[in-house]
Amino acid sequence: MRELIINGNELVALAAIDCGCNFFGGYPITPSSEIAHEMSVRLPKINGTFIQMEDEISGICVALGASMSGAKAMTASSGPGISLKAEQIGYAFMTETPLVIVDVMRGGPSTGLPTRVSQGDVEFVKHPTHGDFQAVVVAPSTLEEVYMQTIKAFNLAEELMTPVFLLLDESIGHMYGKVFLPEINELKISKRKVFEGDPKEYFPYGVAENTPAVLNPFFGGYYYHVTGLHHGKGGFPSEDRELAQALIDRLCGKIKTRAEDLSEFVGYEADDAEIMIVAYGSVYLSAVEAVNALRNEGIKIGILSPKLLYPLAPNKLQELLGKAKCVIVIELNQGQYLYEIEGVLQEKVEFLGQADGRPIDPDVMTQRIKQIISRRQ
Repeated sequence: MRELIINGNELVALAAIDCGCNFFGGYPITPSSEIAHEMSVRLPKINGTFIQMEDEISGICVALGASMSGAKAMTASSGPGISLKAEQIGYAFMTETPLVIVDVMRGGPSTGLPTRVSQGDVEFVKHPTHGDFQAVVVAPSTLEEVYMQTIKAFNLAEELMTPVFLLLDESIGHMYGKVFLPEINELKISKRKVFEGDPKEYFPYGVAENTPAVLNPFFGGYYYHVTGLHHGKGGFPSEDRELAQALIDRLCGKIKTRAEDLSEFVGYEADDAEIMIVAYGSVYLSAVEAVNALRNEGIKIGILSPKLLYPLAPNKLQELLGKAKCVIVIELNQGQYLYEIEGVLQEKVEFLGQADGRPIDPDVMTQRIKQIISRRQ
């Protein structure tokens, strides 16, 4: 067990290095810049590559190129930068290029509140690009989770051959604390599959339904075409209608069909809870204090914290929330994940939120929950 005092952004960099990331391409932006700084220090020590590009777009482009060449790659930004990366995120999805994209959320839209906390990018990272897109979004709530969920983000990118979002908010990114981390040899690290047969029989996109492509690294003797256009089994563009439909079905299906198995939830005081809070990111930490205070007053309340925001796992969510007499979603936005929970439960759900760039004080949260309980009695 390793004991460190460190902040969330630095933990992202540490976890990335520990699970084999050897390339970072990006551009500095508050509040994610510490990730790039840490990678610039750590990567040269392991013969990895750090490159700061001239803008956000080129930052993700070089990361994609590195990934296609066999590197385990990451880029990091915040809302305005993710907006600029949108076209290449779609390209990564279409070409099935694994990449971890860290979004340390700040207030928006536009330049918004650069140094303040927000959870306003949830709906955005669900669908950051045009066309049909199935997001994979990991959202840690504690410093230890930042480390472990960064590992998970890399594993999912390699297993599913797709871009994966690691979604932090500013408070988690800049929070310092003591953490206890597993040793590197205790980690489960996924590696992407490769084709080892005759190069003449290699067709990277010629895989079964709901199965990720098998993309061998460039420069290894296996040839294929890479394009953002609809393509056939060898990667060459095609407008065949059946092929086009099958491609989109597979790109989305390889993720959606695994949603329930990939899902991960953390419960707090949830076993006997009649009232359930849904919270992710730094809101979870405030909610824990609020729940402790309400429990001391005899109120049976608990928390469900999803670690994988997308793809949704409706069966698991229904199982974990369906028996509660009251569900309250708490977010630092206008109610973005609220709509997902309401869609799963098929009922109106209570909501507490704010978008002023400040955390929700646990005492304020406690009082507002009491008001909801009183109103519903």
